[in-house]
Amino acid sequence: MKLILLAGFLFMTLSTMAQVPQRLDSVMRSMNAPTGPGAALLVRINGKTIYRNGYGLANAETKARITPETNFRMASVSKQFTAMSILLLEKDGKLSVDDPLTRFFPDFNPLVGKKVQIRHLLTHTSGILDYEAVMNPQQREQLLDADVLTLIKNRDSLYFEPGTQFRYSNSAYCLLALVVERVSGKSFASFIKQRIFQPLHMSQSTVYEAGKPIRNRAMGYREEGGKFVFSDQSVTSATKGDGGIYTSLTDYQKWIAALETNKLLDIKAALARTGKAIPQTSDSFYGAGWFYRQHGSLTLFHSGSTCGFNNYVVSIPSEQFLMVCFSNKANNKLNALAIMKILAESGYTKLADILTLDDLTQ
Repeated sequence: MKLILLAGFLFMTLSTMAQVPQRLDSVMRSMNAPTGPGAALLVRINGKTIYRNGYGLANAETKARITPETNFRMASVSKQFTAMSILLLEKDGKLSVDDPLTRFFPDFNPLVGKKVQIRHLLTHTSGILDYEAVMNPQQREQLLDADVLTLIKNRDSLYFEPGTQFRYSNSAYCLLALVVERVSGKSFASFIKQRIFQPLHMSQSTVYEAGKPIRNRAMGYREEGGKFVFSDQSVTSATKGDGGIYTSLTDYQKWIAALETNKLLDIKAALARTGKAIPQTSDSFYGAGWFYRQHGSLTLFHSGSTCGFNNYVVSIPSEQFLMVCFSNKANNKLNALAIMKILAESGYTKLADILTLDDLTQ
């Protein structure tokens, strides 16, 4: 009887999983019209890619279509690359996550700079001011990471004592990009290219630099008055450390494969050493540019939203599970919610509420 029940359960599980690609395709087609901006989706289960496709237009003007090779602006998904750069420099012996800001920025206000450590920046527990809150509201020229430093280095206040609370911070990751430059002696873009993109053969990926072309680039759009309008850049779109990476489904899959095999470094060990529990939750942490949970298997999550892009990634390294949804439509969370519902109903119940972590980035 037990064997019969087990066989029946296995059949239902396999049958359910077999329907997943069709259900995913149906959702993506219904939410992304072929004549407007859209999305690219990849789902890999047990190391096997069961779904990989693009929908809609990468560029409404040229009518270029979205494919797995289309490069999307990652927004905050970029933070995992910034964090990896810091961890690689630590591995090289060139810095410590316990170093204070004043080691790298001697002119930083000591009331702040001597308290805030690299590990606080990595985990959004620094308490440093949001640059968006202190920038000139009439700002017209795009801010760079160096401008962020200028905006906050002379201020003597923090939102809280470093290490005591969690507050998502784009300022922190802009500063981390500058730390990479000062320690390595290379531009942030060059460092990431040499230490991450080239070793992993991520040949399509790049760090945004104004005026430099990006191959297979998706342009960003937002809905306004029932139609989509161009919305690719804002005054905060040129900062690199907090959101400047462009990559594709094809390249991003290589990045995750490297994390699964510890090709650059042991990500699980890095999280254990530098990760920090998030007080606003009962079961979630932040470390190395990732939100994560540890119910049995380590589950990694991050979202990335900016003026014309909306991205979601989930990885369970030990199970070789990966979900990647990149979109060149602002506020496209419904796409990701529908995908997560399908995957949760197909056996990945731990993903049912994973997108609630996205609320912590606001």
